[in-house]
Amino acid sequence: MILWLASYPKSGNTWLRCLLSSYYYTKNGEFKFDLLNKIPQFPDEKYFHKYRNLIKHPSDTVKFWKIEQENINKKNKFIFFKTHCALSSINNFHFTDAKNSLGAIYVIRDPRNLVTSLKNHFQLSNEEAYEFLVNKRNSLSTIDEDKNSLLFQPLGSWDFHVKSWIKYKNFPVLKIRYEDLFETTFQTFKKIIQFINKISDLNQSFDREKAIECIKNTSFERLRKMEEKTGFTEANLDKITGEKIRFFNLGNKNNFNHMLDKNLIVKINNSFKDELSLNNYL
Repeated sequence: MILWLASYPKSGNTWLRCLLSSYYYTKNGEFKFDLLNKIPQFPDEKYFHKYRNLIKHPSDTVKFWKIEQENINKKNKFIFFKTHCALSSINNFHFTDAKNSLGAIYVIRDPRNLVTSLKNHFQLSNEEAYEFLVNKRNSLSTIDEDKNSLLFQPLGSWDFHVKSWIKYKNFPVLKIRYEDLFETTFQTFKKIIQFINKISDLNQSFDREKAIECIKNTSFERLRKMEEKTGFTEANLDKITGEKIRFFNLGNKNNFNHMLDKNLIVKINNSFKDELSLNNYL
C-alpha cells in the first residue's frame, strides 16, 4: 500500500525524502542522493507510456492514476511515493482513495518563503512566483518526444492544494510544517516516524540513535555540499546557460521579511489570509 509524501512544490518534500530514505533504507542512517530512488514520484512518465495513444491532452493521464496505483499495490508491499498533485478530482477521476492509500504526510510551508524558492527553481520573477501561487488552474507537466504530456500534476492555488490534503478524511493525513521540521527537527521527525509505524505494518519502534544520524547526515549544509560535489539530478536547467540551477539554495537564509517587497507580502497575506492564520503563519 502507498503512503504519500505530499506537498506544494518547493515546500520541503525532498528533505523529507532524504530523512526517510536514510532512516528506512540504510543500517546506520547514512545518506547519498541515490537513496532518493527508494521514494519515487507519482505520477511518473514510466507508468503512462503504455497509454500514449490514448493521451491527447495533458489531463488525460488522470484516467489512469488509480489503475496504475492498483497495479503497484498488487505487489502487496509498503511503498512511499512523493507527489505534488493536489488531492482533487478532474473529470470525476480522483487522484487516489483509501483503497490504494495507507495515508499521507503533508508538508506545508509558509507561502511567503515559497516565493523565492519558486523563483529560483522555475526561473521566475517575484511577481511571477506570486502568480504561480494564486493560479487556481496551475499544474506541472512535461512533453515527451511525441508531443504528448505523460506527467501531469494538478496543483491549483497554494491554499487549495493545502486544503485538499489536510482536510481529507478517508485516510489518515499527518500535517507537518516545514518550519517545525527545520526548527525542532528531532521532535518533528520522531512524530513522523511514529505516524508511519502506526498506520503501516512495519511494527518498528522509534530508533533514537539512528534518527539522530539521519538528521546529521541530511542537514542543509551537507546536502548543499553534496550537490556541489556530485550534482543533483532533480535540479532544473538554466534556460539560458543550460547549466544546473542550485537546488539546495538558501536554507535558513530564506526569510521573506528580508527578501520580498512589503507590498508583495501584503498581497500574499490578503490572498491566503485564512490558511495563513489556520496554520499559525500570522
